[in-house]
Amino acid sequence: MPAGRPTIMTEQTIQVLEAAFSVGASDLEACFLANISKSTLYNYQNENPEFLERKEMLKNMPNYKAKKLIVQKIEEGDEKQANWWLERKGKDEGFSLRTEMTGADGKDLPVPILGVALDNKNDYVSNDNSNKKDHEHEKADSSDTGWDVSEQDNQHSALLDSLSTD
Repeated sequence: MPAGRPTIMTEQTIQVLEAAFSVGASDLEACFLANISKSTLYNYQNENPEFLERKEMLKNMPNYKAKKLIVQKIEEGDEKQANWWLERKGKDEGFSLRTEMTGADGKDLPVPILGVALDNKNDYVSNDNSNKKDHEHEKADSSDTGWDVSEQDNQHSALLDSLSTD
């Protein structure tokens, strides 16, 4: 038997590591508590793949404990916890907090854009591109930008006027 340095990975060291991992400690935190280096931990894991698998399972224990506590509270009749669970786990059954907002008849909402030609309804740009004017002679040369710019585009809208702090 070769005489060498005794292993630092004793049963006590492994117990400290496992206790740390079971509360979700990082590798660095667990190594600190066990008074070993990260390289010592990683070398041990390479030599003992079953330990690496156990470490990963232990790191997930806080999630299990939280789920168990929530279910326990639900079983005790805690309505707040029951609603919380359904909002997160019952989304496919219609218990989601998510709200979808649409315009009339499920169409897209109009997008407010300031400083752009606006339709006359409510100072929003139409989504249907129907705000093009027949006044071709009013359009400025826009070859550098690719945009058609009319005099109306440069005028203030009622919305902009109402926002003015003059």
